[in-house]
Amino acid sequence: MSSSLRRGALAAAALVVSVAPLSACAAGNDAQTLQVKPDNAATSVGDIKIQNATIVTQPELTAKGPAIVTAKIFNNGKDDQTLKAITLPGTGSTVKVSPAKGKGPVVVPAGGSVLLGGKGNPSAVIANGREAARDGDAQRVVFDLSATGDVPITAFVVPAKHYFTDWGPSQLPTATPTTAPASPNGEQTTKPGTKPGTKPSGSATATNKPSG
Repeated sequence: MSSSLRRGALAAAALVVSVAPLSACAAGNDAQTLQVKPDNAATSVGDIKIQNATIVTQPELTAKGPAIVTAKIFNNGKDDQTLKAITLPGTGSTVKVSPAKGKGPVVVPAGGSVLLGGKGNPSAVIANGREAARDGDAQRVVFDLSATGDVPITAFVVPAKHYFTDWGPSQLPTATPTTAPASPNGEQTTKPGTKPGTKPSGSATATNKPSG
């Protein structure tokens, strides 16, 4: 092999070696960006930050019942704040906010956070869930904090399925029976002493007199 050919081969080999790590990095970055990452609604007003705001409806589209608002509320201030109310502008629906236990307000501690929704957490329930929001929509939600005031955010509306199964409404509708239940153990419903299509028989009488 001539010296010029050798130099060309070495240059090509060096180029392949230098490009290989770059292509590996690019593949790695592409692999990460291809991972499914849900869009989570988040916003900040003053000391309050709200993340993952979502409205979770009944699992079945035809089911009627309550829906819930789930979100994580952070308080970066030095004083506790109370979640006074949650409203859904333009719907006319009300949201009932309740603490995890007992009665009273939901308090977001200073330097801490509160998770709405899910077992053992404070709740925010929309009584007429289907009238307030439709699956797939983006619904405006306003959180009213005692010191910060209104914190508006746009929340996604999803059914209580898959990832959101444990975050959905705790009250699910029950099916209404369409037929009357059968008598237990196949018992007949006719009166005692009768058979279907016959009249009850009279009482038996003695036909023979005692011998005397």
